[in-house]
Amino acid sequence: MIEVQQVTRFFGRVKAVDDVTFQVDKGEILGFLGPNAAGKTTTMRILTTFLPATSGKASVAGFDVQDQSMEVRKRIGYLPENPPLYHEMRVNDYLGFVASIKGVEAKQQKRAIDEVMDKTGISNVGHRVIKTLSKGYKQRVGLAQALVHNPEVLILDEPTVGLDPNQIIEVRELIKNLRGNHTIILSTHILPEVSMTCQRVVIINQGRVVAVDKPENLTTKLAGGQRLNVTLSGDIDVLKEKLQSLDNIRTIELSKDQNISPDQVQWIIESEPDAEIRPLVAQSIVQNGGQLFEMKPEGMSLEDVFLQLTTREEGTAS
Repeated sequence: MIEVQQVTRFFGRVKAVDDVTFQVDKGEILGFLGPNAAGKTTTMRILTTFLPATSGKASVAGFDVQDQSMEVRKRIGYLPENPPLYHEMRVNDYLGFVASIKGVEAKQQKRAIDEVMDKTGISNVGHRVIKTLSKGYKQRVGLAQALVHNPEVLILDEPTVGLDPNQIIEVRELIKNLRGNHTIILSTHILPEVSMTCQRVVIINQGRVVAVDKPENLTTKLAGGQRLNVTLSGDIDVLKEKLQSLDNIRTIELSKDQNISPDQVQWIIESEPDAEIRPLVAQSIVQNGGQLFEMKPEGMSLEDVFLQLTTREEGTAS
């Protein structure tokens, strides 16, 4: 449904987007994740035809975003970080105006507006002036304008920014309910948003894609390294020294969760990429007088993955 191939964008001498490539399947919610100034918004603006790419190609539903921009616009609903609202208008009048400029036929507009207001939960504020609404309701009106022409693709740039926790949950559930009927790119730097909403994740940093995978895959591996949660007892100093001398052991750290017996310790042991360390770890503990109570894979949080990927990239870029 969406194809981005080696897209680069310069602003003067500054390379805001650097050889970005990814795709989004029909009906999928893709999380577009990165720190501030990573290139997320620039990429969204290229996909929505607001900006041309300096080089590379991007297409939506088979239409090139540069050469066939009007066809792309018909198929996209866009919610930028700051919703494009006319604050002096009433909600239903505003949505009628948007429906008209997005090509919804006059005889179908009332039905389209009623449906989108019901879908976004704003039917009860249809006659309110937009400026009198709460931040959460304004965000819902912004989402309604993106949906009013029933687009195949939704591109949402920071849709929950500035909302309180209850509003964030409401908007998140609304987005999840749109899955399948629309192909969605959710651009954000709020990590829980991605893990709770998205089927796949693209992580971008300094304009470059540094990871593409399912959230659950990203949180169970990092560069192929295995992480084990190990509960044991014995001479801790000796056991740690022996384990650190083994091949392919990258780090040994205390687990944050130490809800265990006083005579036990819980470590997180991380391997080098693509190494299987479980047999060696178990053997070393037993042979050196320790007792092994539990060994289980330890998934990284998305926050851990994000920090390691973006910090590593920043470090190698200089």
